[in-house]
Amino acid sequence: MRGDRGTCPACLKSSSRVHSRYGRTLTDTPVAGRPVRISLKVRRFFCDNPGCRSKTFVEQVDGLTRRWSRVSEGLRRVLTAIGLALAGRAGARLAASLGMPTGRDRLIRLVRTLPDPPVGDIAVLGVDDFAIKRGHHYGTVLIDCENRRVVDVLVGRDAEPLTVWLQEHPGPVVICRDRASACAEAARTAAPEAVQVADRFHLWQNLATAVEKTVARHKHCLAEPIDTPGEPAEAVAAEPTGAMAERRRAHHALVHELLAQGAGFRQIARHLGWSHKTVSKYAHAATWQELVVGQRPRPSLVDPFKPYLLRRIGEGRVKVSALYREITARGFTGSYPILRRFVEQYRSKPDLTTTPRPRSVRQVTGWIRRHPDNLIDRDTEQLQQILDRCPELRSAVELVRSFADMMTHLHGERLTAWITAAEQAALPGISRFATGLTADLAAVTAGLSLPFSSGPVEGNVNRIKMLKRQMYGRAGFDLLRKRVLLTR
Repeated sequence: MRGDRGTCPACLKSSSRVHSRYGRTLTDTPVAGRPVRISLKVRRFFCDNPGCRSKTFVEQVDGLTRRWSRVSEGLRRVLTAIGLALAGRAGARLAASLGMPTGRDRLIRLVRTLPDPPVGDIAVLGVDDFAIKRGHHYGTVLIDCENRRVVDVLVGRDAEPLTVWLQEHPGPVVICRDRASACAEAARTAAPEAVQVADRFHLWQNLATAVEKTVARHKHCLAEPIDTPGEPAEAVAAEPTGAMAERRRAHHALVHELLAQGAGFRQIARHLGWSHKTVSKYAHAATWQELVVGQRPRPSLVDPFKPYLLRRIGEGRVKVSALYREITARGFTGSYPILRRFVEQYRSKPDLTTTPRPRSVRQVTGWIRRHPDNLIDRDTEQLQQILDRCPELRSAVELVRSFADMMTHLHGERLTAWITAAEQAALPGISRFATGLTADLAAVTAGLSLPFSSGPVEGNVNRIKMLKRQMYGRAGFDLLRKRVLLTR
């Protein structure tokens, strides 16, 4: 029911003096795809407060209207939800297909007018940076790690904006962060009593980079040793193989057997059902290899010197330059490449199909980082062979697995002993990583001892990347911040 009085929105004083009446039309959410219009007759009241800047005001219907708006509150909520989920262009396309045509700019304005959610009390704060434009502009996201909620998004990733925010919102007992010096400096300045926890994900990521450097330094240990024979193999040209080669062999033997019995070409052709040309081809071929496609010898300047070359190759002389000088002295007038192509077919070449391919640095690094129970038997066997050949990598595996056990079971009290052992190992990458931990020893020890981590922060950073790609990089920071804070 409509009351007799109205409340002035400027001074919140009620009034019963009616100034005038007029009609008002609102657009509401569609029903069954058809547009809905709401027609209202509203009153304009005088404001009886002499100190109010408004002389008159219009009554509003709670939950339906607001000042200067031509849409209902229900339609505004629907459009705002679409704008939060899809932003401008995609949201406008969806709204039009649902019977609520609107512009992309309007959806963005609705999102920008939404109030920020309250920050509330935060006991465990997660901090991480993200790229607004990679290599140019960065931001900082703050997470309530207990309920995985984004509480604020700041411009920049240096210490100043985070310091100001922590001074305005005191209360975090634990601050989960990566190993960036800016976050550590801000936490020490604005929240000195908070416990700083270095994130285990970043620690493991940094260790993985160090392990890769160690494996790269010992790359020569990754290839399996090749057993070379003591005596050179005989120089024998490879014979053609396959079904066609077998047919040529059989047909050549058949024709020459009939010729040996005294049969003529025409008689053999009638007997076998072949053409005279085919029988002649087999009869004039000295060996069946000449009949294989690609194997028929062509006249070459090397032909007169083949017996001499084959004898020298059989004696182990396969250096082309030496053979070229020898046959040139005997009258060879051909070029050096012709002789090289002839000699190449008699060189002993490794069988690459049976030679194992050396493992890559990244693949071996993955084996070292992985839990032994998660490796298949073949990978475990190959890793063990590499470790047998390289004691340095064996030391690296022991250090990595010791660190993983310390991180998994939260035994931070072992960190000092692990750093000492890693530095004494003098492994490139890992020893430097261990030395770097001493600069942030308290936070790293807390990260390996307390159950808190930046897992929720990393998940929200991935969500921020999705929202950025959805807006094609054209949105400003204020719109991105609203969507990050208000979308779930």
